[in-house]
Amino acid sequence: MKHTFLLLMVAVLLFACNSKKSGNQDDSKPVITVSILPQKTFVEKIGGDDFKINLLIPPGANPAAYTLLPSQLKDIAHSDVWFKIGYIGFEQSWQDKIRQANKNMDVVDLSEGLDLIYSSEKQHGDHVHKDGVDPHIWLSPSLVKQIAQKITSVLSDINPEKSAKYKANYMEFIKEIDQLDIKIRNELREHKGSEFITFHPSLSYYAREYGLVQHSLESGGKQPTPQHLRKVVDLANENNIDVIYIQSEFDRDHARVFAEEIDGKIIEIWPLDPEWSENLMEITHIFADNF
Repeated sequence: MKHTFLLLMVAVLLFACNSKKSGNQDDSKPVITVSILPQKTFVEKIGGDDFKINLLIPPGANPAAYTLLPSQLKDIAHSDVWFKIGYIGFEQSWQDKIRQANKNMDVVDLSEGLDLIYSSEKQHGDHVHKDGVDPHIWLSPSLVKQIAQKITSVLSDINPEKSAKYKANYMEFIKEIDQLDIKIRNELREHKGSEFITFHPSLSYYAREYGLVQHSLESGGKQPTPQHLRKVVDLANENNIDVIYIQSEFDRDHARVFAEEIDGKIIEIWPLDPEWSENLMEITHIFADNF
């Protein structure tokens, strides 16, 4: 890790030295750093093309285990702000290095103030201790409305002369989210309380929002043990569940074993799809067809 960090710092210095010698059409635009693709979509919905957006986790990469590349530091070093999701593994592992790459960059945690889902809650005296925050907040339309409000405020601070434009774009985005929410609720109206199984528990917020029950093969963010696998197999058989949903960036071996055990099938989903509205609607169609 120390060797990797030294390489990253050297890369920052090289980029800083060369930045005046090279230029492109985006050089005049403020740089916004985001962790995942859906955030890029949200910033573009509100800010249009007024910003150059630096994406940290590329398509196909696993957000829990991705390693920052030295070549990515140029845009971090020039960023006005980094919008964090809040609790994904990559952010937890690399946030200190990212902050050191640009100590003047504002860091905005988009999960702050949201109604988060925790993996466990334990009573300690007169208070409740919560562990294991589920990071998949972008899969809840109601939470995305709050996220969009925060993004609008930050972009307006960066470009105050265009704040009216950003507020107007925000209102249009809210209308889009509300229309999406109505469509999803209509399609899932007859399926409230339905149970489904995922490999990685990425749809917790979606399930909470629309009255579904998610079970996952992963337990506590770890690969399933034989005991947990058997438990979920039994649950699937008892409830006539014959589908397991898996994210495209995850290994399919355990999901394949599970599908064979329940004589079912694997359906691949991509929660990080940048086509956010369309993707949530597609997931809804898949659920409605398979409940």
